[in-house]
Amino acid sequence: MSKELVRRLGLFSAVMLLIGTVIGSGIFKKPAVMAGYLQSPELLIAVWVVAGLVTFFGALTNAEVSGLFEKTGGQYLYFRTMYGDFFAYLFGWSMLAVIQCGSQAAIAYIFAEYLGYFVAYPQHWSQDDYALWLPLVGDIYPLKELPTKLVAVGAILLLTAINYVGVYAGGVVQNVLTSIKIGAMLLLVLFLFLLGKQGNVDNFWTDAPNFAHFSFLQTLSAFGLAMSGAFWAYDGWNNITFVTGEMHNPQKNIPRAFFLGTLSVIAIYVLINLAYLYVLPIDKMAQSKLVAATAAEIVMGEVGASFIAVAVIISTFGSLNGSLLASARIPFAMAKDKLFFTHFGQVHPRFHTPHFALLVQGIWAAILVFSGTFDIITDYVIFAAWLYYASAGLGIFILRWRMPEAHRPYKVWAYPLPPLIFVAFSFFFLINTCIAAPEKAAMGILLIALGIPFYAYLKRKKD
Repeated sequence: MSKELVRRLGLFSAVMLLIGTVIGSGIFKKPAVMAGYLQSPELLIAVWVVAGLVTFFGALTNAEVSGLFEKTGGQYLYFRTMYGDFFAYLFGWSMLAVIQCGSQAAIAYIFAEYLGYFVAYPQHWSQDDYALWLPLVGDIYPLKELPTKLVAVGAILLLTAINYVGVYAGGVVQNVLTSIKIGAMLLLVLFLFLLGKQGNVDNFWTDAPNFAHFSFLQTLSAFGLAMSGAFWAYDGWNNITFVTGEMHNPQKNIPRAFFLGTLSVIAIYVLINLAYLYVLPIDKMAQSKLVAATAAEIVMGEVGASFIAVAVIISTFGSLNGSLLASARIPFAMAKDKLFFTHFGQVHPRFHTPHFALLVQGIWAAILVFSGTFDIITDYVIFAAWLYYASAGLGIFILRWRMPEAHRPYKVWAYPLPPLIFVAFSFFFLINTCIAAPEKAAMGILLIALGIPFYAYLKRKKD
């Protein structure tokens, strides 16, 4: 029996994977924080549109590059062609060690928190005073909120098991969950507009009183801070490239999925923010801890709060599944190139999945849940994540120069403007992070550098 990955995913699955991975918990939480920064409904919608267009330009850039590759591995393969083994290895190490697994731990924890809305967890299990000390992190409390963490770990292990037995099974789960998620969000928009008797279209252009005192520089700074929140909500759009080797006709379907998926997410985000604003003036929106729940509760009472809890549970569960499905393919591709430990390149003889990579990823994400440090870790590596985004944008110019005659099923529209805009925004974010939060930039680089000794060992073994 062949020990290779099989192509079981079509265009619909690719679009659902992109939408399902991107839309997690951010759209239910971030609008309130962003409203607090901006104090203006027009600027709030503008941020979602601008961040969406920048994401779209990044997706178009990756769409052209993805057309040159048919193997599984996504951006790891792109970086290896663009910049060589070392940079590609650092990307793969970062994704497995911190970026993706830290994100999976955070998403699973939010899922478990909202499930607690309907299930009473036995809080006496928690041991809030038991602490461990970790280098670079400090004290952690692994037994704090233990029932919530156990449910989060259970979700990670369940979805890991589903993806273990086949990419088709994982794809079906993703398609179902994402379809339900989109339907729930559109229903929320419909309910807020139709049932919101106290809603007012004037909220779309009525600024908060404080906004009148904003200077131009203050407005620009607030816009930049809000953009960071929007980018976080749009993050994950590149995950579909990781499953290239398991997709039918990937050179055409991945560019199509980028186009359809990112535009769909932009439309959903703008619609739902307009619905929030219809029910809540911008200053009230800024005061809400969970704007979606606040808006739904105003319109539908306790039923609305329950509806939002269900929507977040479905949304985070689908986002977690998409991340687990896609991310395990990176260390698998690295191992195939002998740039990672050999076992990660194993394909299950019956299920045709990268089973060892899936297991290690699931176990490490579960450990990060118990550490309770996922928010700290992801804060540290956001700098590195955007460093990779900028590098991917620059890479299209490198490949156009190195491989001018290569067949490209898709070429970036209006080249070179979309990749230039995407790279410019990426570097703006990097520079702003270095100035505003230098410790996060430094710690992100340090955590990535921890993978260098493993690279030296693997490289020497390969040679």
